[in-house]
Amino acid sequence: MPVADLEIDATGLACPLPILRAKKALAQLASGQVLKVATTDRNAIRDFQAFARQTGNTLLHQQESDGQGVHYLRRR
Repeated sequence: MPVADLEIDATGLACPLPILRAKKALAQLASGQVLKVATTDRNAIRDFQAFARQTGNTLLHQQESDGQGVHYLRRR
């Protein structure tokens, strides 16, 4: 697992709120730093893949089990 510089909890939130929270958190980080986002939205895996492609941030790792998701993004 990557080491996160900042972690946010977006559990219980539906799309697009986890992405919006991630976008706001990434703005606080310097280039190269890593954000960890915890989610429960069942579409979050695809949403974060699309978000990374569209923004140029690197999606380092995703994991989902028992309805809980964890996403690691490196700021561009």
